[in-house]
Amino acid sequence: MQQIINFLIRNKHSLLFLLLFLLSLIFTIQSHSYHKSKFVSSTNFLSGGIYEWQRSVKDYFKLRNENKRLLTENEMLRNQLSALGVDSVATQYLDTTNFDKPYTFIKARVIKNDYSKSDNYLLIDRGAKDSIIPDMGVITDKGIIGIIENTSKNYSRVISILNSNSRINAGLKNSDQYGSLVWNGKDPNTLQLETVPRQAVLKEGDTIITHGRSTIFPRGIGIGTIANYKLDENKSYYLIDVKLFNDMTNIGFVYTIKNRDTEEIKNLENE
Repeated sequence: MQQIINFLIRNKHSLLFLLLFLLSLIFTIQSHSYHKSKFVSSTNFLSGGIYEWQRSVKDYFKLRNENKRLLTENEMLRNQLSALGVDSVATQYLDTTNFDKPYTFIKARVIKNDYSKSDNYLLIDRGAKDSIIPDMGVITDKGIIGIIENTSKNYSRVISILNSNSRINAGLKNSDQYGSLVWNGKDPNTLQLETVPRQAVLKEGDTIITHGRSTIFPRGIGIGTIANYKLDENKSYYLIDVKLFNDMTNIGFVYTIKNRDTEEIKNLENE
């Protein structure tokens, strides 16, 4: 103990300098958006490599489940092609980027996934060099995951739907009634749909989807089903618990969504 005290006394000036330097650095980052953005990007780059190694070890033990999920998704896609009368073998090399549709999809792997905090994030192994930009939606074959917040060269940070700052337009599959999808910070597999007007016809088990009221998610992406619902205190809007299709504690591969018409739409809205 005496040795520790002696060390602190001998190096008090250096330790004081380091303490003041760290405090000034923290205050600078918090008070300037540019510095904060650069700091977050650097953190993504440094932590991305570590989390990717950890995730690789975990993925080795989950290959069987991942293969089953991919087989299920492939089966669903082949059934859709069959229903449309399209030969899946003949179109296996078709370049879908030439289609006249505004949305394109980029596959990514989740290398870090938080779900036990009040503000949760994910880290994926695609970044600016892969044409990933902020405000792109992130989904799986089962439903929505979150929205890209910022990127570095090789990685991107995603605001999870399990985040107190997340607000996503969602509503009933068979109706134009919609509200705001939020999370109350409790069950990671249940979200809350707010401000759905009382005129809406609801029943437990109804499907909730994205309603396409923004440029982030197209209409029709699955979210979950109604677990229960009630009217608010003013009897004006429903408060709905939504059981998610995704298991938010077990996310492997995802797709980012890019709307090629985003800039055009935003320019028109600004005018």
